[in-house]
Amino acid sequence: MKICEFATTDDCRFFFVLSLIFFLTLFNAPSLQAQDNTAAINGYVRDATTGETLLGANVIIQLLNKGASTNTAGYYTIQNLEPGTYEGSCTYIGYKTYREEISLEAGESRRLDIEMEPQSQELGELVVQSEREEREKRSIGRAEIQTDMIQQMPSVLQSDVFRSAQLLPGVKAASDFSSRLYIRGGSSDQTLILLDQTKVYNPSHFFGFFSTFNPDAIKNVRLYKGGYPAKYGGRLGSVLAIYNKDGNRNNYHTGIQVGMLSSSIIHEGPYKHGSYMIAFRRSTLEPLLAGLRQTQDGIPNKFYFWDLNGKINLSASQDDKLSLSFYSGTDNVGIPFADDAQINLFYGNQTVSANWTRIITDNLFADLTVTGSRYFNEPTISIGGTGIRQDNEIYDLSVKGDLEYFYGDHEIDGGFWSGYMNFNYKDYFDGEQTFSQLLKSYYNQAYIQDRWQPNERWEVNGGLRLSHFSEGNYLRLAPRLSVDYQWLSNVRLQAAYGRYYQYLTLVTNEAFSGFDYWLTSDEGVPPSWGDQFILGAKTQPFEGYQLDGEIYYRTMHDLFQQDPFINNLAGKDYREIFRFGDGYAYGAEVQFQKQVGRLTGFLAYTFARTMRKFPGYNHSIENPGKARYYPPKYDRTHDVTMTLSYRLTDNWELSTVFNYATGQAYTRPLGYTETGGFPFGEDRRGQLLVGKVNAARLPPYHRVDLSATRDGTFFGMGSAEWKFQIINVYSRRNMWFYNYDLDERPIERSAVKLLPILPSVTYSVDF
Repeated sequence: MKICEFATTDDCRFFFVLSLIFFLTLFNAPSLQAQDNTAAINGYVRDATTGETLLGANVIIQLLNKGASTNTAGYYTIQNLEPGTYEGSCTYIGYKTYREEISLEAGESRRLDIEMEPQSQELGELVVQSEREEREKRSIGRAEIQTDMIQQMPSVLQSDVFRSAQLLPGVKAASDFSSRLYIRGGSSDQTLILLDQTKVYNPSHFFGFFSTFNPDAIKNVRLYKGGYPAKYGGRLGSVLAIYNKDGNRNNYHTGIQVGMLSSSIIHEGPYKHGSYMIAFRRSTLEPLLAGLRQTQDGIPNKFYFWDLNGKINLSASQDDKLSLSFYSGTDNVGIPFADDAQINLFYGNQTVSANWTRIITDNLFADLTVTGSRYFNEPTISIGGTGIRQDNEIYDLSVKGDLEYFYGDHEIDGGFWSGYMNFNYKDYFDGEQTFSQLLKSYYNQAYIQDRWQPNERWEVNGGLRLSHFSEGNYLRLAPRLSVDYQWLSNVRLQAAYGRYYQYLTLVTNEAFSGFDYWLTSDEGVPPSWGDQFILGAKTQPFEGYQLDGEIYYRTMHDLFQQDPFINNLAGKDYREIFRFGDGYAYGAEVQFQKQVGRLTGFLAYTFARTMRKFPGYNHSIENPGKARYYPPKYDRTHDVTMTLSYRLTDNWELSTVFNYATGQAYTRPLGYTETGGFPFGEDRRGQLLVGKVNAARLPPYHRVDLSATRDGTFFGMGSAEWKFQIINVYSRRNMWFYNYDLDERPIERSAVKLLPILPSVTYSVDF
């Protein structure tokens, strides 16, 4: 299938021009190489034991105080070096500092691939980061989620990427049963989620209890909470970029993990021209559910999930690297909720990406990626033999090209992302189709950004992103700008502004993800848009300690949602099923982190508010036709999180997590009315009277989790790890929502609670 088959002539022309520019540069760019008397060094930075490239490693020429960070392919380049002999170094958290004497001649471009030796941190040792590494990892709005943190922190039943992200300031969870990310006042669909540069539309397992990403298969996780650069687009709020492991290039390795919820296996190793990795995970909760069904109602009578991650890498030459990455995952759940009623959920994701990276010259790097993503969701409800069904399916095929050009104090990035999306949504009632919408859209995006560091104190990153969406023929330009200033030796001041556009919306129940489905912009349904403003300060008050703070304000316009007041979609035009609204969010985040000693961790506080306004909600008495703002369910004013890890011995490590949060918003019922007689006969019809939308609050939320990890060996054949956890140590039964029994007189209100105290044991073996 040709990608332009469903596109307009203008779409194809735009895609062709972008592709032509990219490929002409790819194959004819050597002429861009500067010919002067200066020298340069460039290469890849890798883990010496596994051969994995290291993202964000910092290479420094000490005497000149010049350096560079590796990009998402692990590549770096340092230009405009005067001929001479220097000491070069490379630093990366958790690795020994690499040092080498480098002699450079005029006009020389030295290829220097660096292998970093992992270093087990001794008790009380400080891991030193370079100034450039500090600047890179503590950019405004950005957070690095270490894979060690994902595995180490206490987690419900098993480690999870999204659960770890929810510990960060500015990131909120809807409940104990949801792994969705609500970042800086945005809904979950306002976060762009990428796996090896491929979009993932609904990355959840087990009703949204945890994410689809297997921590064993992940190399790096980067979260841009806001103010993200022009390289990314398509969402109003934030970006979560996840990268799979490349696979061990030096040795074969197998890891097995057995847990209460699921068990997994990963195998990786080298082959003649590269490396590979494959990881499989499947639920193991079925025996427990079978036992519970004998004594309790409402337990799933059908339940399983699985996911498969894989990656194959090929070193075609010293300058050319190819990779193929794929993911597939499925959930299948059946839940009885009455004698003749059943809910069935069947949903999943598949992604594939083929990537080619090429070092064109020592100061020009290219990355070309072809991606494919599929999401499907087929929930059904059967009541007394009558079936209600929804079908939602998305196909997204794309081509993405990026160029990085290093010129003096400038790092100039540019590229395009063009693709085709097929959205299919259908409703069925008792076997009859009641609504159908098939949208085929072509999208084009192009960007350019310049990261300029005129001196040691200042860094400026400005860019533009142009996007076009064929359905509705929407063309949008989005400027981005961020500034970083080293005010004092241990204080950095930051500011950022950006405009963002979003052409998709997720129709969802915030408490339960089983019936989620996606809709898109179209003629008469314009894209949402908003501006973000951020100010930040990053400090290091003492050696080994960090104190960071950011404040933000963001707007949201033309938010489009399926109108909840439309009960029957039959006969409606697509544009008629939506309502449109606005929103805003603001907040402040503070995080204090300790990185040295036996005891490490961080304490974070978030103050935040987010509001929405849609027609039909909270009408003003003075102006009955004018809606007023209300907080969405996930709005919480105060959040406090504390994570601590204590290295007890060489084999034992203790960890704890404490959470406190303002109670979530909910709509409080004010009364109930009942009507009988004509025309209802003996039947009586009732209606619940409610107050302002989400004007009330549930009780505050708080919880403590503990874990103890013991490292050992597996009969001398490999390493092993026991992880013992207690979730919700003091069994705080936090509130999920209130349920009202309208058949009782007086009407009874009962509280539906979240998790009780929950123990968990996991055993892992590595060969």
